[in-house]
Amino acid sequence: MHPCTPWRGGTALDTASRLPSPDDLLILLTVARLGRFTAVAETLGTTHTTISRRIIALEKQLGGRTLSRTPRGWELTALGAQAVRAAESIEESLGALRCALADNADPLAGVVRISTVDGFGSEFVTPALVKLQASHPNISVEMFSATRKVSQNRSGVDLEVVVGHTDVRTAHAILLGHYVLRLYAAEGYLRRHGTPQVPADLARHCFVSYVESALLVEELGHRSTGLPDPRSSFQATSIFAQVEAVRREAGVGLLPNFMVAGRDGFVPVLADSFERRLTIWAVARPEALRSARVQAVIEAIHAEAAARQEHLDF
Repeated sequence: MHPCTPWRGGTALDTASRLPSPDDLLILLTVARLGRFTAVAETLGTTHTTISRRIIALEKQLGGRTLSRTPRGWELTALGAQAVRAAESIEESLGALRCALADNADPLAGVVRISTVDGFGSEFVTPALVKLQASHPNISVEMFSATRKVSQNRSGVDLEVVVGHTDVRTAHAILLGHYVLRLYAAEGYLRRHGTPQVPADLARHCFVSYVESALLVEELGHRSTGLPDPRSSFQATSIFAQVEAVRREAGVGLLPNFMVAGRDGFVPVLADSFERRLTIWAVARPEALRSARVQAVIEAIHAEAAARQEHLDF
């Protein structure tokens, strides 16, 4: 019996029957990570209906809602966040048992789940984790691309790499560096439309940036720049689509400097008069930081960012 639960009679079997199913808790954990029942069903090899039914059964056992529907998918309620913490403990214990059965002495074995902005994730997080896996081959990585602020409730990941201000009091934030955005255009585009000499000139151009209506980090979008409204726009939720649009002469783009600086065909625009400099952070909850592999991942990303900053102001 849990030390906080008073004895009211009954058997251990009675108590067990009132506890939520560990399988259902692990399903909730997967929903928290992927955000949509269809994605969970595909991952687990089952159906959307089955996932929905298992979540309903879990909520009946827990006595409340665990998930809240948002335009971005399902997010955890306060009760759901509590349930996910229990699910993570189950998952951690199963991982430890698997390592023990395999006679695995590496303390960094197991899964680490990371949510990261996509450009920084590909350029910095990915090489850092590949190097870490080379030294610790029993670490498994699940990386989710998400351009958002820190989740107020547990998001189902061990670590979040986010841009801009962090205001979650229940987590620790480690500064990784600065996320610098500058204006770029393709040579062919500038030959046809002219090169802007002052910010006001951008009103005659097409502007490439994030979809403002879907953007959770306002500092990455056009509206927060103070630049004039463009003649037209090309907006995409993927930074890779934005880079490709600029490369293919769609317009002037607000792009991360580390992704395009020095690449053939990308010409700086208003280089002396415009720049956005944002902080980028690794954010983890205290319980995640107790994991040796999460600490190792943070150290690896921090080292990669520090080494690259010596050569490139990203």
